Amino acid sequence: MNDLIFAGPSGIAILCAYAVIMLGIGWYAGRSGSTGTARGYFTAGGGLGMVTLFFTLYATQYSGNSVVGYPPQAYREGFLWWQSVPFMIAVIAVYLLFAPRLYVLAKQKGFVTPTDFVRDRFGSTRLSLLTIALMLWGLGNYVLEQLVAMGHGIAGLTGETIPYEVGVVGFIVVMLAYSWTGGMRAIAMTDVMQGIAMLVGIGALLAGAVYLTGGLGTLTTYLAETSPELVGVPETSDAVNWFAMIVMIGFGAAVYPHAIQRVYSARSERTLKRSLALMAWMPLVTTGVVFVVGIAGLQLFPGLDTAASEQLVGLIANEVAATNVLFYLLMVLLFGGIVCAIVSTADSAVLAFSSVVSSDLYGRYIAPDASDRRKVVVGKLVGVAMVFGLLAIAWNPPGTLFSIFVLKFELIVQLAPVFILGLYWKRMCAGPTFWGMLVGAVVAGGATLIGWGPFYGVPAGLVGLAANVTIVVAGSLLLTRGRTRDEVAA
Repeated sequence: MNDLIFAGPSGIAILCAYAVIMLGIGWYAGRSGSTGTARGYFTAGGGLGMVTLFFTLYATQYSGNSVVGYPPQAYREGFLWWQSVPFMIAVIAVYLLFAPRLYVLAKQKGFVTPTDFVRDRFGSTRLSLLTIALMLWGLGNYVLEQLVAMGHGIAGLTGETIPYEVGVVGFIVVMLAYSWTGGMRAIAMTDVMQGIAMLVGIGALLAGAVYLTGGLGTLTTYLAETSPELVGVPETSDAVNWFAMIVMIGFGAAVYPHAIQRVYSARSERTLKRSLALMAWMPLVTTGVVFVVGIAGLQLFPGLDTAASEQLVGLIANEVAATNVLFYLLMVLLFGGIVCAIVSTADSAVLAFSSVVSSDLYGRYIAPDASDRRKVVVGKLVGVAMVFGLLAIAWNPPGTLFSIFVLKFELIVQLAPVFILGLYWKRMCAGPTFWGMLVGAVVAGGATLIGWGPFYGVPAGLVGLAANVTIVVAGSLLLTRGRTRDEVAA
């Protein structure tokens, strides 16, 4: 693959330029002096404006997996993978369901981590610790996904001039450097840069891919003739799985710990609502576009196996860049934007992981008298240790990007009841909530470990969530009904 446009010095130069820009942004953000406190470092002091908040929410929802991992999934599954668009729409719907209400509480009470809400609402230590455990699992898995995407993205886009391992290590160092310096503010500012580059770049990638295939009509005719199974009506189990994934990802992605911290970081409730309104358009503009790109890959690069298809975006980007000078320049934007998107998503999860360990574990149970500055330092060190620990796994990644993506959702979606029901249902009790979350996690995680599921198209995570909600609702109703009877008797 050494004949690719971004192979050799040009690809290396582009990546170095983006790395320097990201380091510069981190240095600039750190000059504000607000990163010495936990709230300043982990939530930018709750001062993000609409544009910055929109792009950092965008970077949180559309990670490296979206741009690098979704086209290969469309390549392998065909039109069935259109489900990626409605499940991203579902995420916005769930955000709108609970985020504004949670923001008001966070502003009133000065929440820094997602666990602050759980502790304030339920007052249960064991429920808080279980919430922390599931969040750390989800965040660790999420960072692993981004490290794998980082390696595949850089190797694919440069034709392996920069090997998978070198790309991962190099940009880990860049990520840790600027996030250490500027915290959430630096991360949000880099999100603006990568968001603009990625939106322009994927638009150009779509235009170039459609041009190379001879148009959408030619593409669909080609698929109908050569791969009719990829454009046909799905089986019943596939249709059920489609709906189940929409539900699971809609609720799971909306309660990502780093997504909740972005809710806390908004300057005002109006800013948050306006940013979410803009986000409603992004599923079509992003996942819809990369879906078509993946389908185009079936004509441009037929017959790729699973491993080779994971680098599909890089292959198509290099073909588009070879078309003319304009497309080359636009693919430079895409090239850097994809890498920055992956790095910016990873740094968000690392920051959330650090805040949970430093504030919810270290600051509450290990050193309750620790100063804000000490907790920030502990969080930074924990983030560095976590990233390099996961690097050992990323060296030999477990499966495709999409399989890693699903693995974290099986457990992270079990957090949905405690945040969403907990905000609206006053009769919800701590005991049933703990047991519901624990049973849901055991069902989902156990089924995944022993290879059970999906069940008639329903993933194990959603089966676990159903058990979780059932226990929470039934248990809370029984407890509160019993208390009401005792009050009447008294």
